[in-house]
Amino acid sequence: MKKRLETLRHEIERINLEMLDLLCRRGEVVTEMRALKNELGIPLFSPEREERMLRELVAANRGPYPDTAIQPVFREIFRASLAVMEAQAENEMRVSRGKRREDLLIAIGNLVVGREPIVVAGPCAIESEEQLEAVAAHIKAAGVTMMRGGAFKPRSSPYAFQGLGDEGLVILQRVAKRHGLLTVTEVTDTRSVDQVARYADVLQVGARNMANYEILREVGRTKRPVLLKRGMAATIDELLWAAEYIVLQGNEQVILCERGIRTFERATRNTLDISAIPLLRQRTYLPVIADVSHAAGRRDILAALARAALAAGAQGVMVEVHPDPPAARSDAQQQLSLEQFTAFMSQINLTRPHAD
Repeated sequence: MKKRLETLRHEIERINLEMLDLLCRRGEVVTEMRALKNELGIPLFSPEREERMLRELVAANRGPYPDTAIQPVFREIFRASLAVMEAQAENEMRVSRGKRREDLLIAIGNLVVGREPIVVAGPCAIESEEQLEAVAAHIKAAGVTMMRGGAFKPRSSPYAFQGLGDEGLVILQRVAKRHGLLTVTEVTDTRSVDQVARYADVLQVGARNMANYEILREVGRTKRPVLLKRGMAATIDELLWAAEYIVLQGNEQVILCERGIRTFERATRNTLDISAIPLLRQRTYLPVIADVSHAAGRRDILAALARAALAAGAQGVMVEVHPDPPAARSDAQQQLSLEQFTAFMSQINLTRPHAD
């Protein structure tokens, strides 16, 4: 009996090795399938196919293991296979350093993003031509080349000011042309992408739309550079995958923006994730900037946050400026006055961006 037991043990060990060999072969097939799915643009995970395979396996089960034991075993195999495909896909991301070692330089008019650090400044929302004119004249005199300003404003509250819409786009373009400024404004709807692209030099995808894949695809089909903000609860991986959606449509001109993430801290509106900046610089060739205004939600620490972001490797900072912050129709507490912006520029001691 002992001899028979030993024989059976050896048989189990042999079967284990055969099962391992089959799993490895399955992994090789999965790897080939992932490459084909990537070329065809097919999602890696198909829940319907997985459930069908499970039903077929249960139907073919001849025991002695019950169906309730077979199902979790194969679910784990499926899960491990998906993890293999996702890991390989991440390594082959078009936006990864593995695809391009040198930093991407994005030429926008006479400005090059990704070379010397830049400053993007302007009001949270465009409220009138007089308001934007005052800001444009001031930031231009300070050496800023790109002006921000929201024409469409997605707000947490449906009762908050939503922007001037089409009128805001017209004002933005008109004022920018008068002062020789480049512009960036937010796209909030797939139906308005082409329209916004006719007025703005850079299309912004805000934090609330970072995972709006239809908007990402649509801005990816344009020839405009895209400023992609990190979602308020998004991981670095999720931000990079969002950028991948844009690049897959043929538009490599993506600027990543760390704008603070939601944490338990209440002293600031969000928490500026300084560590994300060097991590992004390591993992992608795309330029990275920091929006210190939305991170802080308060104006008194903006210069300090900007210096920290630049020291961490950010290739620019975005800051909000308003001629009369207390009267601002949105985010009044985080916008700098014109005088405060002058002090801000002095405090961050930034070399003026290089222009070709």
